[in-house]
Amino acid sequence: MRIITLNANGIRAAQRKGFFPWLQQQQADFVCIQETKAQLHQLPPAQFIPQGYHYYQADAQKKGYSGVALLTKQQPINVEYGIGFDSFDYEGRWVAVEMPELIVASLYMPSGSSKDSRQDFKYICMDHIEQKILTLKAQSKPFIICADWNIAHKKIDIKNWRGNQKNSGFLPEEREWISKLLDEHQLVDAFRQVNQKEHQYSWWSNRGQAWQNNTGWRLDYHLTSADFKDTVQQANIYKDERFSDHAPVTIDYSL
Repeated sequence: MRIITLNANGIRAAQRKGFFPWLQQQQADFVCIQETKAQLHQLPPAQFIPQGYHYYQADAQKKGYSGVALLTKQQPINVEYGIGFDSFDYEGRWVAVEMPELIVASLYMPSGSSKDSRQDFKYICMDHIEQKILTLKAQSKPFIICADWNIAHKKIDIKNWRGNQKNSGFLPEEREWISKLLDEHQLVDAFRQVNQKEHQYSWWSNRGQAWQNNTGWRLDYHLTSADFKDTVQQANIYKDERFSDHAPVTIDYSL
């Protein structure tokens, strides 16, 4: 089972940069996309829905903003748009598909870097996502949440950790929250199951020479229920082409 996640920073921009031809070659079972920045009616199916996939998208009420999508080869038995927290759901940040054997979600966590009020909102959303994870665990069905978490978990996950300890995305409270999900709630950071190397980043600022110098952050994770801990076969961050300021993260599971 192959799952790809990508923050597209505009699905139409990613399409122009060749994302969908690349995607068709990957034979992914599920594709999770964050930050679509487009309403569903603005996306012609011939260009944005690869042959053989079912496509689901949660749009933000504000046009050109946020939005998540999920592509699946199998038709799901249920699709969930949002988590039941209106302020979060109005921004189009969660879509999940339930299959007979598992649940896959595409999540876009808010960034708190623009102003203090957005960081406060991020903390509120973290609480709601934690409750959502507890709800998923109570269903006793394996699940995988693919997301731009907008948090780098450990020092290994960010190039300039010393200079970012007071910046949104690497604040102690945010990092502790990811640790809580992994330790207390027993989720699995699937990428780190098979790849413990340094300098494995999935986002680079457009400022300066961040991409060229690999001054990046690992923000895009598959966090899974404990069921998948020993099923991760390989994990890859694709950087040969650049579809976005984020890179696609592909993980293969034995299922």
